[in-house]
Amino acid sequence: MSGYFADWPKAGPIDLAVHDLPHASSMTEWWYVNAHVETDDGRPLSLFAAFFRMRKATKKPTDAPEWVYSLTWALSDPSAKAYYPDSRVDRSAPAVGLERIKSGRGSKDDRLNRAMREVLERDVVPEPDRAFDKEPFISSDKLELDFAGARFEKLENGTYRLRLQNDRTPCGCDLTFTLKKPAIRHGEDGVVKGHGGEDMFYYFVPRCEVRGEVTVGGITRPARGTGWYDHEFGGHAPPPKDAAAPKPGAPSKPEQAKEGQILASQQQVDVAWNWVGLQLDDGSDVSAYALVRLDTGEARWQRAVLIDAKGERRSLGDLKLTPGASWRSTRTFHEYPTSWKLEVPEARLALELTASFDDQEFITVISKPAFWEGRVAVTGTIDGRAVTGTGYLERSGFEPIKTLDDYFSAVGEEVRKSVAAVLPLDLGYEQARTLIASKERDHYMEGVSLDQMSRALIAPIREITDRGGKSWRSYAALACCDVVKGDSRKFIQWLAMPELLHVGSLIVDDVQDKSVVRRGKPTAHVMFGEPIAINAGTAAYFLAQKVMFSKDMSDAKKLRLYDLYFEAMRAGHAGQAADLDGPADLMPAAVSSGDSKALELRILATHRLKTASPAGSLARMGAVAGGGTEAQIEAVGRFFESLGLAFQLVDDVLNLRGFKGELKATGEDIANGTITLPVAKAMSRLPEPERAWVWRTLQSKPKDQKVVNDVVAKLEACGAIEAVAKEARDLVEEAWTRASPLLDDSLSKIMLRAFGWYVLERHY
Repeated sequence: MSGYFADWPKAGPIDLAVHDLPHASSMTEWWYVNAHVETDDGRPLSLFAAFFRMRKATKKPTDAPEWVYSLTWALSDPSAKAYYPDSRVDRSAPAVGLERIKSGRGSKDDRLNRAMREVLERDVVPEPDRAFDKEPFISSDKLELDFAGARFEKLENGTYRLRLQNDRTPCGCDLTFTLKKPAIRHGEDGVVKGHGGEDMFYYFVPRCEVRGEVTVGGITRPARGTGWYDHEFGGHAPPPKDAAAPKPGAPSKPEQAKEGQILASQQQVDVAWNWVGLQLDDGSDVSAYALVRLDTGEARWQRAVLIDAKGERRSLGDLKLTPGASWRSTRTFHEYPTSWKLEVPEARLALELTASFDDQEFITVISKPAFWEGRVAVTGTIDGRAVTGTGYLERSGFEPIKTLDDYFSAVGEEVRKSVAAVLPLDLGYEQARTLIASKERDHYMEGVSLDQMSRALIAPIREITDRGGKSWRSYAALACCDVVKGDSRKFIQWLAMPELLHVGSLIVDDVQDKSVVRRGKPTAHVMFGEPIAINAGTAAYFLAQKVMFSKDMSDAKKLRLYDLYFEAMRAGHAGQAADLDGPADLMPAAVSSGDSKALELRILATHRLKTASPAGSLARMGAVAGGGTEAQIEAVGRFFESLGLAFQLVDDVLNLRGFKGELKATGEDIANGTITLPVAKAMSRLPEPERAWVWRTLQSKPKDQKVVNDVVAKLEACGAIEAVAKEARDLVEEAWTRASPLLDDSLSKIMLRAFGWYVLERHY
């Protein structure tokens, strides 16, 4: 350890009485434990907890360090497949978060940064994170951490005690850890690389006896099992080999902390990591840790440490940690591997790691959007002998979704999977009976051909859904469940419902409009014929009923959801009637008088009924399912109505100004003779001869692109197009101003705010 900091461990056994304590030289330090226990009634449970301290700045004129603190912990209940996370952060977290955004280390999507900034500038910590209600305490004389009631300490008898409580769940623990193996150095004699390439010191105790009590759902029971403890500190760039070790507490020159700066160990965001801590039934333990470059996917630093039953250590650098099956969260839409293969050739180690259940995602807004840390089952071989065991796996920093475009691409993939699950192309008997009849009406299935149902009912719907589309309607229902503090995971099947409603209308609309292309390919009626397409499109409205409810929903709530769903159906069909008939009967008066008010109201009414009302109804359904108040239900409904209306207005603007990637021909609405809101607004802005010319040109449905461009130029020059763009912006901002005070600050709320800008600022 020559050349490192004076308060780091020297060669030989680690003196826990010294090194369990905080290290003054470190920029970043954390204490971590996990445990796998069984309650007295045979229920397996696992938990982890990590207490963090990070140097924020130096305080003038004394250069005394200032610290920020955080705590993450979660309890996993594999029997119930339930995960109970709790994230507590420093009261200065909003300021730290703003500094991250200001320095370019926030989200890759500016809309998300703007939405986050709105919350942080009010000095608010958004849920699910919570600020400590008092300053965390770390003793310098003995291991004693008190993070606002969450405590980890070393007792006089040498055992370690962990006390945690999450009053929102409620769950918690009061456990003692008795060390059964010595402290083990990770990495190269204890030195490992941090996220930014800085040196850290890392030791761990892989085997502890755990006894005490665990609380789940408000019920406390005795529990016992095995535990793990580790401690890491450092955060400095490696000093030159010929440099004298700095004094304890003095940051190294390359990473000197300055007022208002975040630490070097937090500055680098170009790496992610996978970590495992495994306890095997033969008494041996394994820890593996790999830093991965995000730009190339290559391992930047890795190490596996094997500890036999007697506590003897082997440290090896040649390892492979290969992901297998994956799972996608329907809250963040991040995708995580949930099975792994760990291979260390020199030790003849080959282990399969499988998540005890998939959804062990830890969401924390200010630190990172989310990471996965959970219980895994272990099987495999070491040096030819079969082993089994239990462990923890952490995967953090990969951020598979960086922008809202990435997010809605992932939403779209899950929507298509959800529709495929509800409407499989190869229908089985029970699936067909669920869609066509019921268990009580099994006789309805007599003589039914499954092949025919697949071919004539399911295939036309799937043909359109499988092509993909804008998935924001499906997002609306789930987002509005979460934003009122519900749990959208209970309604995952709802991803299919809005898409079935929407695609049903598209199939029928295409027949009515005599369209031949939908989502880049032939329309359903071109492929299957008009009768089958019309029937399949209308059937899609009713097939959505099969995914509308969850098993524990009350009859009163079901009736409310039915009412909202059919409200959307009624309004949507009224809007379609207005759209089919069109506003042409109002054009002569608008051209003659220059008064476009009635014309504008007619067009807006069509959009409101056809596009905005279904979006608002779906949002209200989500808020009802999530248990929102009446004020919240109406607020999110009105917000999504405004988004739906703005979506259509932006579409009208883009049609005239051009879509990204030339998705549609510029001025296509003009060539089709469609009277859109920009045309209507132009009637009150252009002189009478130009109004008349625009109307005559629309009626001629011009195919000459020069003529189309001339009409677009007139609409642009008189300000009609920009007026529509402004109206869309005003609609969304006014609706958000009404809704925002009724919704608690949270990740879901931040996403809703950013989504509003996503609709307004889209280019396709």
